[in-house]
Amino acid sequence: SLLPSHLLTFYLSTHSTAKYSMWSFLPRYLYLQFSKTANAFFLFITILQQIPDVSPTGKYTTLVPLLVILVISGIKEIVEDYVSVLLVNALKNTILLLIVILKIHVNVGDIVKATNGQFLPADMVLISSSEPQATCFVATSNLDGETNLKIRQALSETATMKTEKQLSNLSGKIKCEEPNFHFNSFAGTLYLNEKSPISIGPDQVLLRGTQLKNTEWILGIVVYTGFETKFMQNAVKSPLKRSKVEKVTNMQILVLFLLLLVMSLVSCVGAIYWKDRYRAEPWYIGKSGNFGFDLLVFIILYHNLIPISLLVTLEIVKYIQALFINWDEDMHFKGSNVYAMARTSNLNEELGQVEYLFSDKTGTLTCNVMTFKKCSIAGITYGQSPCFISDAYEFNDPALLQNFENDHPTKEYIKEFLTLLCVCHTVVPEREGNNISYQASSPDEAALVKGAKKLGFVFTTRMPNSVTIEAMGEELTFEILNVLEFSSNRKRMSIIVRTPEGRLRLYCKGAVSDLSLAGLRTLCVAYIDLTEIEYEQWLVMYKKAITVVKDRMKTLEDCYDSIEKKFLLLGATAIEDRLQARVPETITSLLKANIKIWVLTGDKQETAINIAYSCKLLSGQMPRIQLNANSLEATQQVISQNCQDLGALLGKENDLALIIDGKTLKYALHVEVRKCFLNLALSCRTVLCCRLSPLQKAEIVDVVKKQVKAITLAIGDGANDVGMIQTAHVGVGISGNEGMLATNNSDYAIAQFSYLEKLLLVHGAWNYFRVTKCILYCFYKNVVLYIIELWFAIVNGFSGQIIFERWCISLYNVIFTSLPPFTLGIFERCCSQESLLRYPQLYRISQTGDIFNIKVLWIQCINAIVHSFILFWLPAKMLEHGSNFIVFCYVVVTVCLKAGLETMSWNKFTHFAIWGSIMIWLGFFAVYSSLWPTVPVAPEMTGQGSMALVCPHFWLGFFIVPIVCLIQNVAWKSNTCHRTLLEEVREMESRVLISVTRMFTVRIYLLTASPCFALSDGYAFSQVERAVISQEELVRSYDTTKNKPQKTFSSATLE
Repeated sequence: SLLPSHLLTFYLSTHSTAKYSMWSFLPRYLYLQFSKTANAFFLFITILQQIPDVSPTGKYTTLVPLLVILVISGIKEIVEDYVSVLLVNALKNTILLLIVILKIHVNVGDIVKATNGQFLPADMVLISSSEPQATCFVATSNLDGETNLKIRQALSETATMKTEKQLSNLSGKIKCEEPNFHFNSFAGTLYLNEKSPISIGPDQVLLRGTQLKNTEWILGIVVYTGFETKFMQNAVKSPLKRSKVEKVTNMQILVLFLLLLVMSLVSCVGAIYWKDRYRAEPWYIGKSGNFGFDLLVFIILYHNLIPISLLVTLEIVKYIQALFINWDEDMHFKGSNVYAMARTSNLNEELGQVEYLFSDKTGTLTCNVMTFKKCSIAGITYGQSPCFISDAYEFNDPALLQNFENDHPTKEYIKEFLTLLCVCHTVVPEREGNNISYQASSPDEAALVKGAKKLGFVFTTRMPNSVTIEAMGEELTFEILNVLEFSSNRKRMSIIVRTPEGRLRLYCKGAVSDLSLAGLRTLCVAYIDLTEIEYEQWLVMYKKAITVVKDRMKTLEDCYDSIEKKFLLLGATAIEDRLQARVPETITSLLKANIKIWVLTGDKQETAINIAYSCKLLSGQMPRIQLNANSLEATQQVISQNCQDLGALLGKENDLALIIDGKTLKYALHVEVRKCFLNLALSCRTVLCCRLSPLQKAEIVDVVKKQVKAITLAIGDGANDVGMIQTAHVGVGISGNEGMLATNNSDYAIAQFSYLEKLLLVHGAWNYFRVTKCILYCFYKNVVLYIIELWFAIVNGFSGQIIFERWCISLYNVIFTSLPPFTLGIFERCCSQESLLRYPQLYRISQTGDIFNIKVLWIQCINAIVHSFILFWLPAKMLEHGSNFIVFCYVVVTVCLKAGLETMSWNKFTHFAIWGSIMIWLGFFAVYSSLWPTVPVAPEMTGQGSMALVCPHFWLGFFIVPIVCLIQNVAWKSNTCHRTLLEEVREMESRVLISVTRMFTVRIYLLTASPCFALSDGYAFSQVERAVISQEELVRSYDTTKNKPQKTFSSATLE
């Protein structure tokens, strides 16, 4: 029954997008922090330190740094959450001054009415509509990304049910298939009382998420709601994303924990050995214990081997990196005043490791706007010069109208050409005052009609048997006799009319495969005058063909071909599904960076191929493998055959393009075929997947993600791209014409596809270098200091005593060595932005991950162990007495200088961090050693500052010990035997010599030859083929001279 109006309730949206509230912050934040292994470990150490006589470092030396880190991290979380809420609220306020949501409960079996422009809330079977023949138009871009409108038609048995009384008498049931994710299939049966069962197909179904267009209202019966709708069946669960670097780091923290246990066990064994050898307890320590007690002591003693400040340092560093992305003016789209936005900072370094890029087509590579760009009439091309393209990128060549007005020899050709564009189509005009807008199921047809209007030939009226145009102010009416429909086999449509002069004329527009216009969507236009006898003879054949039962479509096509002959070619049109700015250049650059690009689109195969040519993913010389099969066996056979043809080249990247449609992909991803298909796809440089559902997009990303073990990135702008954006390691949303759903579900949001070049090649590479150097340095400085405790245990009888003053140990990470990791993580640059963009091959350095892995981590740790050995034993032999605080001093100096060696881009912040940290320690040392007894702290440090700072031996070691430690690192960095690409670029930047530039360019060419592209020879005809209602029925359904049917009753209107 019809949903009654009293069930409708209006309410203001009070749903908060904030991560925390005032009351939930503390519990949620603490849970989040202590779910991290490192923080949980330090909490465990803090608890152990409260046990009397267990901790050699005091009760609060871990608690205080942990609290500082939690406070800093908490402030960062609050700021990040607050900024996120401000951005969301700003977006809401931009879209709506006041958010009013119409709350409605829709159940299966309800009859729902929706009006023009509204999104449908459930999957419904169409009952009736305001349009002739109970048709309606829906935009399905949220589901499949296609821009052309789809036609749906109600069953004839329900088409007349439009009033409340008729609907209240409607009784029956619908049986339909189980819920599934296939958009283009539906099988159901309608059982009306006292009537035969009626079959329901996809042409009668309106899906959730589609938008009603160019239709005043529709009525539908709900068949699926909630998670049973096809839209929700295509949804994927948003995964928790962690970067590859973070996983390696967590593994290393676990390894260090195991090393800590080993060191503790070795020290316990050493303590037992010492006691057995000397058979006496060290009375001067004042404690005794068993093996378990000693184990706890050594765990506490060595626990700082795991860097306590690493996690909070990385959080702050990544947050600031995200701000750099947000503030980048090069990624600011001034057209809509939209900046790039890092919606998460956890994946910054992942941007530098992308190997596979999965891109949507419509609205991502293209602007989602069809424009009439060029035409050729009687051999003269118009619109060829860029100056003839207006700001809106529409055709605006004054030469065409000048030739028409100045009685050029081609005047009649121009007139007939523009007349054909106004007459030969299925567009429906709508007049609002003096303005005319056009409804069209094909965006190409709409673009042509609008282009003709701009040139003075205006399509004004459609009636069931005629169309009226205004040609330079003169009103002309053409009687429509027949519409010869478009099909993918014919690649054309024609219309037979009687002209105002009474002549019979056949207008035709269609695709010609050998017409090359740089990837534009090209159509040839032609006409032929018919005699009355020719037409009457053909009409007899046509009437016979439409009654044929077997192979009717083939018979009709043969009938059409019999009259579509001896054309007079008027010219050709070129329509552009305009690429976004710099898309071809961006793709070329990404390909040079060894990023494989796959286009996953819901659009037609021909259209997708055309765009691939335009954006230089495909070239004229590139062989193409097209997979179009109708069964599992056929798919398996064709894939296996192609794999055999490749032979030894299988598994290697070849200059091939693989093109596959969604129906074939369903079989290709079957368990038996998946591996073979993936091997074939990975052997091609370009992969183009067409007619995909959102779930198929997500599925193919998931297959590559799991099987190839490479970092994947998905980019899209519509709701149909959300699944693959969430599935990929990194999801990028484009804020385009299809709403903000993709952006709101992405990790990073940009306004243009071209911004991806800087996001990956610059920010991605920089962030990878910064984060990995920060992590390696944090591990290094902790291992250096705390392995010294092990060397000290050897000389103190494994008694569990500390060599350094306890608060010096606690402040080591928090103050004395805290600045260098931040400068490495925030300001480090491997090379300049210009070099990274000029030579995309540099991206491979971060992409391969060779500069950060378990091997590199252990080399750094071994280096730190060697340094710790030198830092303990060299001062110990130089100064037999009172060397403890001197060792700590030398550690701080060595660690800070090591940061300088790791730095590739020096600036004022780097100088302050390195030299400032050393000065901070020396100042602290001088003050701290003079506090006791005025301040009851660190009595063992009393007077040491005044003695050491005037001691020549101290200053001698101040220079000698760090030099001895770092001399090997300096020698290694100075090694020029095996110069890398990056070193050559840095040398080029420093010298800025033309000769070096030429030499480098030659090397780049030898390493990777630039891909060679050619113009396409494609075509496109974005027309609805074999729709539920024929094109002839469609054009004869409208009479735009009459007013639209008015609403017959008041009903529930869905917002």
